[in-house]
Amino acid sequence: MPATRPAYIGSEIYRRSTYGPGHPLAIPRVSTCTDLIRTLGWLADGQYLDAPMASDAEITRFHDPAYLAALKRAEARQAVTAEDRERFRIGADGNPVYPEIHRRPATSAGGVLLAARMVLAGGVVHCPGGGTHHGRRDRASGFCYLNDPVLGLLAWLDAGLTRLVYLDLDAHHGDGVQDACAGDARVLTISIHEAGRWPQTGTAADRAGGSARNLPVPRGLNDTEHRHLMDHAVLPLIAARRPEAIMVQAGADSLEEDPLARLSLSNNAYWQAIAAVRPLAPRLVVLGGGGYNPYAVGRCWAGIWATLNGHPIPDRLPAAAEAVLRGLVYHRAAGRNPPEHWFTTLRDAPREGALRPEIERLAALALKETLTA
Repeated sequence: MPATRPAYIGSEIYRRSTYGPGHPLAIPRVSTCTDLIRTLGWLADGQYLDAPMASDAEITRFHDPAYLAALKRAEARQAVTAEDRERFRIGADGNPVYPEIHRRPATSAGGVLLAARMVLAGGVVHCPGGGTHHGRRDRASGFCYLNDPVLGLLAWLDAGLTRLVYLDLDAHHGDGVQDACAGDARVLTISIHEAGRWPQTGTAADRAGGSARNLPVPRGLNDTEHRHLMDHAVLPLIAARRPEAIMVQAGADSLEEDPLARLSLSNNAYWQAIAAVRPLAPRLVVLGGGGYNPYAVGRCWAGIWATLNGHPIPDRLPAAAEAVLRGLVYHRAAGRNPPEHWFTTLRDAPREGALRPEIERLAALALKETLTA
């Protein structure tokens, strides 16, 4: 029977694990989200589950066994050989060796796999620890060591589902997922991301053998424009697909406060997107992903959980939830003097704005079966 309430999958590994001082992921994200929803009283008995570590067999359903072995070596030794660094990009390109370099991504993968299997009979799961969409079969990429979205999609395919949608809201193109699914008619990947941002992929012309639709947006994307893309491209594409399951990667780096992108969304845009997608999904898994401002990420992902459960967003956070946010440490310049609303509210002020012609063209282009020069 379908789950009657959404499930939330988390883990304490994210609370104590960090990529190291100075790294963009030297911030608490999943733990902040979890603490906020707990203090807000939004986790009923039985809704929370601990993410298990994925087994080697589960991980190597997609990843190269030699690469997995290299991750384990790096964790055991807390060092990487020159050969492993060059071959697998461990300890290179922003993918540092850190204490849980195998256990943390294996836990993220285990959480996503658990989520995918939980909804096979129908239902909704929020797994903010997942969403590592840049990971490659045989190397680390973009802070991602394993590609847990791909593992979740493969679990659905292995279970016999044949019409899947993967929607990526991260500011960075979900290149690892698109490439893993390229040419597979069973999976449609849709990505809204900042044009010209790393990894410099995901042009509107890139259809990945017909299995992808990319919407590379200009800097300053606002809530009005995001809603237009959802209403006039993403939702029609999903509806036409009649998906058996939808996976949403809700990387929060498209928020205006994020230091690694130049988009200007409020968290309202994320919550509206999730609310719009949910009726189209008999099976829905919502992941995390990017996001490098802990105040913005924690508030956004907690609001996604509220959206999935129908909880009203309070105008003012209760004292316990406010204390979670006031207890954060954020070493970037914005963290030295945070605005008061980062502590006291969950909902951002809406960031509506003009609808630029290039956004309208992107939406129209996404719906075309063939591209013209």
